[in-house]
Amino acid sequence: MQGAVLYGPRDVRFEERAAPRIIAPTDAVIKISATCVCGSDLWPYRGINPTTEPTPMGHEYCGIVEEVGRAVTSIKPGQFVIGSFFASDNTCPHCHAGYQTSCQHKEFVGGAQAPSLRVPLADGTLVVTPEIPSPDLIPSLLALSDVMGTGWFAAEAANVKAGATVAVVGDGAVGLLGVLSAKQMGAARIIAMSRHPSRQKLAREFGATDIVTERGDEGVARIKDLTRGVGADAVLECVGTQESMMQAIRSTHPGGYVSYVGVPHGVQVAGQELFFSHVHLHGGPAPVRRYLPELIDLVWKRKINPGKVFDLTLPLEQVAEGYRAMDERRAIKTLLRP
Repeated sequence: MQGAVLYGPRDVRFEERAAPRIIAPTDAVIKISATCVCGSDLWPYRGINPTTEPTPMGHEYCGIVEEVGRAVTSIKPGQFVIGSFFASDNTCPHCHAGYQTSCQHKEFVGGAQAPSLRVPLADGTLVVTPEIPSPDLIPSLLALSDVMGTGWFAAEAANVKAGATVAVVGDGAVGLLGVLSAKQMGAARIIAMSRHPSRQKLAREFGATDIVTERGDEGVARIKDLTRGVGADAVLECVGTQESMMQAIRSTHPGGYVSYVGVPHGVQVAGQELFFSHVHLHGGPAPVRRYLPELIDLVWKRKINPGKVFDLTLPLEQVAEGYRAMDERRAIKTLLRP
């Protein structure tokens, strides 16, 4: 089997890898219908997260179950399934609280940029669709594996309610799907922060009412201007940098909510400023598994179309170009077909 392997900064190769097999009795092996490149994959791709050895890449996936371990009871060969980037048993106290990405037995699911994938803890991780989906639904179902679930968590963690004013920091796939999620949750005003016309257009399609191109302190001032000096009720931080986090906190009114779902790099929040800001902070790796049944239903009924974030589709063997396109911001998100 051939799949994507990262060797170092901007060095992704499509090369021979061992085919996945059942290792633990709770495993499943799935044939990948579609996978993709994640914005978080760009951190190691750019060398910001060091790569110390050749690393199979990819953590977003959907496809057909090929084989299951002897202890798997709810997942059957032939079913179409979607899973999260963290495997979870969905039975531990943290899972019952809705935080499957903090499962006491969690395992990272990597190596999905390949024709097939081993998924640990299959019963707790994988969710079955009502039937085999039509091909046009697959991009949106794939988006649920990470970016749509993360955007939904961002909106929920920021306490987005009907009638709220929401700002979204970040115009990658997660930020754009944060806009879509806020719209679904009834936000009356959604301010998308973006400098890129193609992303601004998609943000408006997803429900943004305003576009702010400024960043940092200028971005904060613009949000305050748009909200008559008050600030937003909810701000979704979907980048993970120091500037984006401070922009989010400072754009929120006292008593408001900030969610942070961008993987943080070099983020430090001064305790004194946070103390006097009076904002609620909540975030972390999105518990995508919590939302999969609801989001699958919304996609299945064609009430949402998160697959629009895939603006480049390539055969899997061209995965290196998929990374380059996202790195150079020629693409929002690359879908890969085995």
